[in-house]
Amino acid sequence: PGTGFGGPRPAGGGGRGRGPGGGTAGAFGRGGGKSKARKSKRTKRQEFEMREAPSLGGVSVRRGDGNTVIRLRRGASISDFADKIDANPASLVTVLFHLGEMATATESLDAATFEVLGAELGYVIQIVSPEDEDKELLEGFSIDLDAEYADESDEDLQQRPPVVTVMGHVDHGKTRLLDAIRNANVVAGEAGGITQHIGAYQVHTEHEGIDRAITFIDTPGHEAFTAMRARGAEVTDIAILVVAADDGIMPQTIEALNHAQSAGVPIVVAVNKIDKPDANPAKVRQQLTEFGLVAEEYGGDVMFVDVSARENIGIQDLLDAVLLTADAGLDLRANPDKDARGVAIEAKLDKGRGAVATVLIQSGTLRVGDAIVAGTAYGRVRAMADENGDAVLEATPSRPVQVQGLSSVPRAGDTFLVTPEDRTARQIAEKREAVERNAQLAKARKRISLEDFTRALEEGKVESLNLIIKGDVSGAVEALEESLMKIEVDDSVQLRILHRGVGAITASDIDLATIDNAIVIGFNVRPDVKARERAAREGVDVRFYNVIYNAIDDIEASLTGMLKPEYEEVQSGVAEIREVFRSSKFGNIAGVIVRSGTITRNAKARVIRDGVVIADGLAIESLRRFKDDATEVREGYECGIGLGKYNDIQIGDEIETIEMREKPRG
Repeated sequence: PGTGFGGPRPAGGGGRGRGPGGGTAGAFGRGGGKSKARKSKRTKRQEFEMREAPSLGGVSVRRGDGNTVIRLRRGASISDFADKIDANPASLVTVLFHLGEMATATESLDAATFEVLGAELGYVIQIVSPEDEDKELLEGFSIDLDAEYADESDEDLQQRPPVVTVMGHVDHGKTRLLDAIRNANVVAGEAGGITQHIGAYQVHTEHEGIDRAITFIDTPGHEAFTAMRARGAEVTDIAILVVAADDGIMPQTIEALNHAQSAGVPIVVAVNKIDKPDANPAKVRQQLTEFGLVAEEYGGDVMFVDVSARENIGIQDLLDAVLLTADAGLDLRANPDKDARGVAIEAKLDKGRGAVATVLIQSGTLRVGDAIVAGTAYGRVRAMADENGDAVLEATPSRPVQVQGLSSVPRAGDTFLVTPEDRTARQIAEKREAVERNAQLAKARKRISLEDFTRALEEGKVESLNLIIKGDVSGAVEALEESLMKIEVDDSVQLRILHRGVGAITASDIDLATIDNAIVIGFNVRPDVKARERAAREGVDVRFYNVIYNAIDDIEASLTGMLKPEYEEVQSGVAEIREVFRSSKFGNIAGVIVRSGTITRNAKARVIRDGVVIADGLAIESLRRFKDDATEVREGYECGIGLGKYNDIQIGDEIETIEMREKPRG
């Protein structure tokens, strides 16, 4: 005895166990018998609770009492929930499986799934709102915006210009009214007379002998931009509701009115188009009385101003009305002596300058060189420009400026703030991106129960229409996505948006579309040369729109399988501008080489710069090879093209000609 592995140990040798004498050490030094140590209170409590916990699907999970509130962020997973209730994620997966839902422990789930799971286990699930979530995220970096505002004393605050949003129904003349105020012309360039992008301008006017500034935000009129408009109302001090005197109240007039009222914003009504023969301003006043807007002349407190943007009537009265309303009931003050805080109104990707965001400063002063974070984009302010494109070194509250230097394109309505250093900005942006990604995953996950799943398997597939959306500004992409997601179709088909982005359609978009059989939608953007070739080779359907409604109607029609044959645009030729010749008689003549197809005289044409359409609805008015007029020029040849009165062409631009061809019936 005494040899071998399990021989007697000398007395008092502690061994490897935890008890007084230790357990016996097993072979190869592995721990031997159980220790005699007392169990901790926590272990005992857990054992007792597990005994008490009812079993579901063969697993025991701790239960709540029906009122226990669990707060979860958007796109949380079963693992996050398990951490909160001190349970095993695998057990929760089993419970969920028995409730007819399949999910992995780390998959992002939507609120409805958590509600089902919480109700089963006796917990009240609260999904934290995006605002609260962002607040908690910023507090992690010791930034508390609410406390910042609360700490400001009256000495810190200084007068700032009012921010005015112009709202109203499509075609009631919002942009024309802003033109009259700015004496500029934006209308001609908008497709279908609908303002596609938000613009912000600062205008100076004399009021009671003092030069006063007013900042205007032009919100697009149609409902696709409701999300942007709802956000627009948050930065607004006063809303101008534009109503056409000949049309009266329209659906979006009411919608805009509701936004302004729910945001608690004072309203000034501009009754436009009073120069028309069938104008009836009194009828507008009477109609709006039903919605709680009573004119001052009827004993109410809302200022109504009759204007005609076209004839320039009543514009000064309108500005005075805005300033009177601002002075009467609003405390328009902000602290300019701190780091800037504000909102991104719109953003786009510019080929030469990178991501360019139009931001409205709400408090503090933004300076060139500041480290900023806007939504999931971060960077340093490389340059700032005002609405006229002039460089600005610093921007004070209520000032809209264009900012360059962000890493990516923020969304319309994202808040931006200046951080002490670049690193903080990057960390905040990365955390936000992770949060967004989880929320997107939860939204994209189509809840499919076991019965549906087996049926889909039997049938061989779940029908889905996959889309990739690219646009020229982020607000447009987001509005298009929101509208498409609202399309009602039956359960046999589903709509999936695989990718959304800002900028020209690239080869990687086409690759993604090839793999997933997706359709690419370009909103005011075109594919680059590589993407165009690849799309043609792979047979990817790429569609272009410049009015949001057409895109929505087409997708809806294809989802319901009733797409009527119609005329379609067919690209007949593409020419690259190699040289621009100036002629006093004909304007600018483009010296081009035809890259593909055939260029025909009198064909419809558009000019593309860096993948973005800058001019549409043009015509090839003159076409020449050497000195001779030509009716058409084929691929590989050089020629001269005159686009009539359109002169904004540069070397490197592309001229694309299109013809309308009837689609064959499917």
